[in-house]
Amino acid sequence: MSQRELTARTLTTESGAPVADNQNSASAGIGGPLLIQDQHLLEKLARFNRERIPERVVHARGSGAYGHFEVTDDVTGYTHADFLSTVGKRTEVFLRFSTVADSLGGADAVRDPRGFAVKFYTEEGNYDLVGNNTPVFFIKDPIKFPDFIHSQKRDPFSGRQEPDNVWDFWAHSPEATHQVTWLMGDRGIPASYRHMDGFGSHTYQWTNAKGESFFVKYHFKTDQGIRCLTADQAAEIAGQDPTSHQTDLVQAIERGVHPSWTLHVQLMPVAEAANYRFNPFDVTKVWPHSDYPLRRVGRLVLDRNPDNVFAEVEQAAFSPNNFVPGIGPSPDKMLQGRLFAYADAHRYRLGVNHTQLAVNAPKAVPGGAANYGRDGLMASNSQGRAAKNYEPNSYDGPVETGRPLAAPLAVSGHTGTHEAPLHTKDDHFFQAGELYRLMAEDEKKRLVANIAGGLSQVSREDVVQKNLAHFHAADPEYGKRVEEAVRALRED
Repeated sequence: MSQRELTARTLTTESGAPVADNQNSASAGIGGPLLIQDQHLLEKLARFNRERIPERVVHARGSGAYGHFEVTDDVTGYTHADFLSTVGKRTEVFLRFSTVADSLGGADAVRDPRGFAVKFYTEEGNYDLVGNNTPVFFIKDPIKFPDFIHSQKRDPFSGRQEPDNVWDFWAHSPEATHQVTWLMGDRGIPASYRHMDGFGSHTYQWTNAKGESFFVKYHFKTDQGIRCLTADQAAEIAGQDPTSHQTDLVQAIERGVHPSWTLHVQLMPVAEAANYRFNPFDVTKVWPHSDYPLRRVGRLVLDRNPDNVFAEVEQAAFSPNNFVPGIGPSPDKMLQGRLFAYADAHRYRLGVNHTQLAVNAPKAVPGGAANYGRDGLMASNSQGRAAKNYEPNSYDGPVETGRPLAAPLAVSGHTGTHEAPLHTKDDHFFQAGELYRLMAEDEKKRLVANIAGGLSQVSREDVVQKNLAHFHAADPEYGKRVEEAVRALRED
């Protein structure tokens, strides 16, 4: 018997039977046709065919890492969330970064928003905070989301992202002007995932132990500093290493350079929302820091890479409806739509039992979530011998607490489709103009050049003019410079 036979583990089939030959398929004689009875061959090919699951429609290209969140400041006056209850308290986290528009095979160094999704494995269950590296978004009503994404994805005929589609949608969505200004500016292409901020983007609700409620926005400020790429730098890097952001993150953590972010929040007493000068639940707008200053909460550190990217990054499932006591939703319409859409996407991609996967399973409950869900594809948690699958019951099954996670939201009016409530400053352009005026002259030049480079490729003049009108409305100088740059490129 050889040394290999003495020391190697035995290769087996999926059912555990030993494999005699993993180099040659069974055939009807030497050189003859293969046999359908070769279970090992058929099993290997069948499994190989099923190695990939449907990729995410958005945020398909992603990277992730584990770490911890540590509370540095007392926020118990605003929320009774247990993982935020004590200065110095640490909670394990998993963070997934991603690009938005391209497919799983896309490059990292592209002009695109970045996903910034954090899963807190708290003692009261998993809390998912699903955000981006921008504080705003392109639209404010979820009914427009499928159309928006279709306009940004590859065209059904040409098979590529078409400027006509991208800018046509924006031409008909003036509320996108603020986010377009962010995207086309210097921060539109981060140098790495470590060198960008993260935002909850949406407005959420915190409730303290007294039952007092506050609306909250999350800001994760990178401790590494902001670094970005120009369009030319990004094109070169994407060609050399399409996985540049993934490479940077993995190598940094492996060599002991642990990226970190400081979490701040903005807090608005619930009573102030109704009379604020613009709709505070409009995700196309930011809350000025002069009105609601940043309050430090804690520090997030990433210090461990996943062992298997597919199992832990590709199968990681984040849903903004995974709240814990002391945190809840707001009337933000885009958030309300995502409360359903994210969880439903994971039920489609990963199956109804995706929360039993290690990266998604709550660590607060030994043996997994305690509920009456049973069966379905890939069910692995039987809940115990003779456990009942209904409630209420007389057999010591899990019971309700009677304690809501967050305070109720006040509602009034009639059912039906409604535009967002009007406030004194509810227009689509003023914050885009404020952002433009904050930029230094060299930043403005690059912003104008980036917009003109895309808009000049649009074939329809009416679409060009509608977009130009948005930039004019944001700031006259902004519009004038973009218009001149587009005209110069179209005349070349």
